[in-house]
Amino acid sequence: MRYTFIFTLIFFISVNINLKAADHSILKVTEEDFFLGSESAPVTIIAYESMSCSHCADFHNNTLGDLKTEYIDTGKVRFVFRDFPFNYPALAGSMVMHCVPDEVRYDYMNALYKLQKNWIKREHSETRSELYKIMQSGGMKQDEFDSCLSDINLENDILEGVMNAQKEFNIRSTPSFIVNGMLYSGNKDIKEFRQIIEKILSQ
Repeated sequence: MRYTFIFTLIFFISVNINLKAADHSILKVTEEDFFLGSESAPVTIIAYESMSCSHCADFHNNTLGDLKTEYIDTGKVRFVFRDFPFNYPALAGSMVMHCVPDEVRYDYMNALYKLQKNWIKREHSETRSELYKIMQSGGMKQDEFDSCLSDINLENDILEGVMNAQKEFNIRSTPSFIVNGMLYSGNKDIKEFRQIIEKILSQ
């Protein structure tokens, strides 16, 4: 079962992690979040994604570009990326995204989704090898890559985020989008996003 790896990790780290209090809702965007768009945008979309999820790749490859052009770049939407890995490849992909500069992170993320079939492998060692080939092409050194994937604190932070999303919004699938506090589960095309966003903007 694809959830087993991550849920097992969550179980073992949960004894060392204190879930944040209610006033630290996942709806609060912090300086640790990676997002596109204006902080003052009237609509905030928080996306929970798994780097190994084919539906997430479909969203990035076919919808996010239009969403960015129509709503993010025009100041109407702030789009927040959150990690929700279901397996080791997704966790590894999320971790390396945290180890690149913010100014190139969006490009790296899109590249990993476009090349998803190249680096999502059954064997962990093969995943790491193929993932490094992609990151190396952008300038990441082997020692930087290895250090990133061995960062236990980073791993725990990502898995804590998964637990918090499960606890507060009962998120169980990816992609899941929280739009101004309302949860929308499953992939959405640009027409569906237009309907959701325009309804909010018209209020």
